[in-house]
Amino acid sequence: MMTIPWDSLFGGMLLGVSATLLLLFNGKIAGISGVLTGLMTPKKRDYAWRWLFVLGMISGGIAGVHFLGAEVPSEYSTTTGMLIIAGLLVGIGTRLGNGCTSGHGICGIGRLSVRSIVATCIFMAAAAITVFVRLHLL
Repeated sequence: MMTIPWDSLFGGMLLGVSATLLLLFNGKIAGISGVLTGLMTPKKRDYAWRWLFVLGMISGGIAGVHFLGAEVPSEYSTTTGMLIIAGLLVGIGTRLGNGCTSGHGICGIGRLSVRSIVATCIFMAAAAITVFVRLHLL
């Protein structure tokens, strides 16, 4: 019997609403890589909202753990070196793709951007191949 993943559904709805509100009221795309890049290269009048966005993500995660009982993994079935390599590959892919899954996948697809749809399909295909290789070939 299939059950509905209510937490995931609610989280997805919150992502969609927050991305829509940021676009409507600020004209900005809620792509995490773009938000963080803007913090590293600050411009006048384009800085405060980025800090609030990041602080909201952090405090939302903390609130989810403390108030909603969300679980955070404390053990990983991989080495620290593998985690570092994975992080670097994600960073390189984000740079090559000119954005991340939040910008392309949530905001870009919602705006029917062909570039974002293609990028998201490539992200997901790469993720599926990576999982297959990691679980079945290594």
